[in-house]
Amino acid sequence: MVPEALDVVQRELVECRRCPRLVEWRERVSREKRAAFRDQEYWGRPVPAFGDPRARILVVGLAPAAHGANRTGRMFTGDRSGDWLFRALHRAGLANQAASTDRADGLRLHDVLVTAAVRCAPPANKPTPKERDACRPWLERELDAVGEPRVVVTLGSLAYTQTLRILSDRGHSVPRPRPRFGHGVVVDLDERLSVLASYHPSQQNTFTGTLTEDMFDAIWRRARELTSSDGD
Repeated sequence: MVPEALDVVQRELVECRRCPRLVEWRERVSREKRAAFRDQEYWGRPVPAFGDPRARILVVGLAPAAHGANRTGRMFTGDRSGDWLFRALHRAGLANQAASTDRADGLRLHDVLVTAAVRCAPPANKPTPKERDACRPWLERELDAVGEPRVVVTLGSLAYTQTLRILSDRGHSVPRPRPRFGHGVVVDLDERLSVLASYHPSQQNTFTGTLTEDMFDAIWRRARELTSSDGD
């Protein structure tokens, strides 16, 4: 069964210690904490995917935030990027609520699984290429567990590049030259799989207006359109 297969991947993932630099950083952050969260127990481990185990829409981000998912243990939970993401998913009818504060807040996603290219919080939010590649098997195993989605929404250029690399290696027909990353770019790999690129809902992008709520909402409308042929 698909849910059990995904559960197996997640149980193994949270014990991963492949990257010494990331292990040291995530655990140091969880000990030292941010003053605002000093009374909270930090997760301080690799962060598993979150959402619907039978999702047709897979969302791939960059990596957990040091005081966001590295604190809460749930993807995009506990920081402003997550606030933007889950509000947008709620407006699109893909989440039962707009707020995401901790693993016990009752949030449920419909037809969406949220994951990342790298699972441990990296210093300065910048994983090395070696760390990115060491984390790749976890994303591939999740793809196997969900039977591959209908749409992959990539948040940011690193997630876009890594996703297309993985899908190409898995036998999907990625156009050559590879389409350049840009907000709203759609790459149709075959009749059953498309990659949809979005700017990342980082504070840098949202504070400067590089990404607006209207722009982000358009991504989720397009994602739903790309799944509509499945009978929605």
